[in-house]
Formats: sequence, structure tokens, C-alpha cells
Amino acid sequence: MDDATAARLLGSAKDLAEHRFVVEHYRRVLTPLCADLRIPETPELMETNEMIHLGTHIEGTLADEEYSALDLALILHPTPAIAGTPTDDALGIINQVEEDREFYAGAVGWCDSSGDGEWMVSIRCACVGGSTARAWAGGGIVATSSPAEEVEETTAKLQTALRALNVPVRMRQV
Repeated sequence: MDDATAARLLGSAKDLAEHRFVVEHYRRVLTPLCADLRIPETPELMETNEMIHLGTHIEGTLADEEYSALDLALILHPTPAIAGTPTDDALGIINQVEEDREFYAGAVGWCDSSGDGEWMVSIRCACVGGSTARAWAGGGIVATSSPAEEVEETTAKLQTALRALNVPVRMRQV
């Protein structure tokens, strides 16, 4: 990752606001469940082969050990990164105005018989059947969002799935 890209992301009011919504959601949901919760004040950069993201490493100790990793995944899903915020209101609007999101997002992970596990938010997904593939991606919309930049960001996010499938990009704007 080059320094200019890193500085731009760490200085982006729009990206920091999106990230803050998600982190604050986790804080609100996890605080009553945890005896100890540690959330850094500032995000760090997380790099994949295709993208650079803001990330915050959240750690805690559950107050009640009866919760499994699967329980926590179900409690935390959907995150504001998927649904928006406030989540219940956003989901209501999504159900009224959007097409069925199908495999737009979910949680991918595991849980063993002891309740231990690890779960990740899956935001970009693809469904392949025969000679057809459909891929989903989206962007976080906040007060400072630019429609043109959101289309550019969403297209960039789709590149991972499309490259893996060796499929050219065909844009469909809704």
C-alpha cells in the first residue's frame, strides 16, 4: 500500500464515519454482554490483494459463558455495514424499496461443540450456476457520500469476485 492511499483513507471523513457507525454498533450490542470490552479509539488499515479497508480489532470477555460464537454472530448480524443505521429502521426501508438482496451479505465462520468459533462479515458474494454468475457489492452511504464515488467504490469491490470468476464487468445501475 502506498503512503498516499493510506493517508487518504485515514483522513477520509466519509470512510471514518462509515466505520464509526459499525464500531459504535458493536460497542452498543457487546457492552451489556461483556465483563470486559476493549475497542481502540482509532482504526487501523487492513490490506487485501484488492482493497484497503479501515479495521478495528475488538476484544472482550463475555460476562456469561453461555453465549457461543454462533450466538454472538446472530446477535451482531446484520451490522450497519450491511443494513445501515439505525438498523431496524434501515432494514424496514430496504425491504420496502429494494429488490431482494439475495446473497448480498452474511456471516461466514465456524463454531465447535464447546461454543468457540470465529465469524467474519461477508459483504461481497457471488452465486455461480452453470454458465451464469451473479455478484453483489454495495457501499456505505453517509451524509458526505458522492453518488459517482459510490459507483466507483462498488465497482472496485466487485473486482475481487469477478476476477476470481474470470468475468468482465458489466455495470447495472439501480
